[in-house]
Amino acid sequence: MKIRAVTEADHDAIWNIFHEIVAAGDTYAFDPKMSREEALAYWFRADTRTYVAEKAGRVVGTYILRPNQPGPGSHVANAAFMVASDAQGFGVGSKMAEHCLSEARRMGFRAMQFNFVISTNTLAIHLWEQLGFKIVGTLPGAFHHPEKGYVDVYVMYRSL
Repeated sequence: MKIRAVTEADHDAIWNIFHEIVAAGDTYAFDPKMSREEALAYWFRADTRTYVAEKAGRVVGTYILRPNQPGPGSHVANAAFMVASDAQGFGVGSKMAEHCLSEARRMGFRAMQFNFVISTNTLAIHLWEQLGFKIVGTLPGAFHHPEKGYVDVYVMYRSL
């Protein structure tokens, strides 16, 4: 598996993964009906570095890395990860997460924070905890899960 910076040719693959994950409505607080243009505008903001995971010539995952806040908070990174459903369970997320932490350090970030980790996304929570993240806050009932109703959201943090 190769993790690399995005190219223009990756936009369709990223949209397909983004749309698949967001349409499920269970791990991200994006509108499940978000348009391709809105999704790509979010994933390719000017302050964002975008990467893809490629396996056998196919994009199977993507992540973004950016400052969590502007100005005095810009030393803390934020990231988001998406893996194609048929590629989940094969270490794509773990490899992207390790790459992301390395990139964040290389770029001079001092910490990383995830602002909105859905409490029912146990695989993500387990991965982040394995990589040294701690739950530093809980937002009670902050996410409306399509099957489980209102569930908690975690803020997760680690120093780099």
